[in-house]
Amino acid sequence: MSRNYWGIDLGGTKIEGSVLDENMQPLVRLRIPTEASGGYRHILSRVEKLLRMMTDELHCTLPSHIGIGTPGRLDRQSGLLKNSNTVCLNGKPVLSDIEECLQTDVTVDNDANCFALAESRLGAGRDVMRRESAVVFGIILGTGVGGGIVCNGKAFRGAHGIAGEWGHNELVAGGTLCYCGRRGCVETVLSGPALERYYAERSTGRRKSLEEIAASAPGDKAAGETIDRLLNCFGKAVAQVINILDPDIVIVGGGVGNVEALYTPAARNAVEKHLFNSSLDIPVVRPELGDSAGVFGAALLTA
Repeated sequence: MSRNYWGIDLGGTKIEGSVLDENMQPLVRLRIPTEASGGYRHILSRVEKLLRMMTDELHCTLPSHIGIGTPGRLDRQSGLLKNSNTVCLNGKPVLSDIEECLQTDVTVDNDANCFALAESRLGAGRDVMRRESAVVFGIILGTGVGGGIVCNGKAFRGAHGIAGEWGHNELVAGGTLCYCGRRGCVETVLSGPALERYYAERSTGRRKSLEEIAASAPGDKAAGETIDRLLNCFGKAVAQVINILDPDIVIVGGGVGNVEALYTPAARNAVEKHLFNSSLDIPVVRPELGDSAGVFGAALLTA
């Protein structure tokens, strides 16, 4: 009998579900609103509703194992979710409650790990993963900044379950206060909202979206300064990770990852300035799976 892989991507605004066949091709892909304002128990009921929709679509019962990608991470000691921007999930036993609700085995992992897992095996890193002991660093540059590490085709979580959390390394000493309680974190500099705030400061209050900032950089002095800051700080922050991890490829996802300047020689030079190696000899690339990466990665948690 062929094996299918079931995944749920639990986002703040939408919940997406997909089932992959044994060739990692999607059999079904459905989305519903999260309705996070309804609270924790309501979100669990939405996950169950989506899964029932998927079983109806495929005319089957729930599988014995489901993978779920979440914002935030499970604390290994307490079993409670932490650091989620869907705040009603924080401090809750998400894994055990979902297993009880669904009466099936569940594997929960951070959405950045799911992104990295999917892109490494099915997307931009699939050729690299053919190498023995290949390592992929997957970056989320969006409303927040996170990352995931994949080694030998498996998500690497680390002793505390926080492997890949480069967004909360200090980048600017004494910088902007971060929600985590520290100052000057990578997230306070490289996230989309942080870049838009920086532009507003440089343009005496004028506001633009990041897409508009990137498009107007050649003729708008404040936009040019914002993109220069992005490249220089991205180079320093990523070089620190490469100096420790030395991955075979870096895959940049999230809305900030759409900024074309990140894939130019200027961006590579910015990384090389802080690299222990004399040159940057690995690719830094866009993802290939678009917004499917999270849900595909969740399904791969069961592989």
